[in-house]
Amino acid sequence: MQIGFIGVGLMGGPLARNLIRAGQNVLVYDLSSEAVQRTLAAGSSGQAASSLADLASCDLVFTSLPLPEHVSGAMLGDEGLYAQLAKGATHIELSTIDPGTANKLASAAADFGLGYIQCTLGKTPAQAEKAEEPMFIGGDKSLVDKFADIFKLIGIPHYLGTLEASCAVKLISNLIGMTNVAVLAEGIKIGDKAGIDRNKLLELLADTGARSFQMDVRGPWIAADDYQARFGLDLAKKDLRLGLEMAKDWDLNLKAMQAAFEYFQKGSAQGYGQEDCNAVFKIIGQQ
Repeated sequence: MQIGFIGVGLMGGPLARNLIRAGQNVLVYDLSSEAVQRTLAAGSSGQAASSLADLASCDLVFTSLPLPEHVSGAMLGDEGLYAQLAKGATHIELSTIDPGTANKLASAAADFGLGYIQCTLGKTPAQAEKAEEPMFIGGDKSLVDKFADIFKLIGIPHYLGTLEASCAVKLISNLIGMTNVAVLAEGIKIGDKAGIDRNKLLELLADTGARSFQMDVRGPWIAADDYQARFGLDLAKKDLRLGLEMAKDWDLNLKAMQAAFEYFQKGSAQGYGQEDCNAVFKIIGQQ
């Protein structure tokens, strides 16, 4: 089986390397030659593609791209890959996208006689590199089962049934997580005003109901004024936007998450978009 992989950055790169380490034939495409070379260094079964058209002969194509429009741009239209793949090929979409885009891609794939699986990723590049990434999978069960061995090479699969469910789990996770980051930033800002050492505050809060994953991970970074990007503020803003748009489509008005989104919008507007999402701390308390 010839596998194509479009997008080998922070998340896609580790998954593509897992496939190459397992001896799968992988044709890699990315606009960054550095990312391609880093991926190909994982083993001899990977090759570089010079264009999307080079992937037309693939039986299975993965995409891992920053925005829904990047995925649509690569796959749809007269120049898109769907128009070039042979009937019976399958597209596995790994990006964080909204249910509407996933359904649009699935419908277009079906028109070309192609399979479509949504496989949204749950954690970080570190877990992805170790093939420990939770994968939230939606699509036709028989098609998903066909690639069961492939999924096990790159992560920990969880079949959720629908495309909507696959997209929603990741968006819900990031809505909750980024709202937690905003609330954590507010709490630390209050602690600053009270004259409490940041690390001492985090130590005390760790034994209370305030404790969270974001407090454990990003609390010490905020305490140290460390805003090096692990998950960028602009990416967080994008996921919050997609999640809130999804909720709106389902007639949900999520006021706490909307308030967090406005923090991230403001942080991006002030030039912190390429820093870690914890840089939202910098704009807390502004009028």
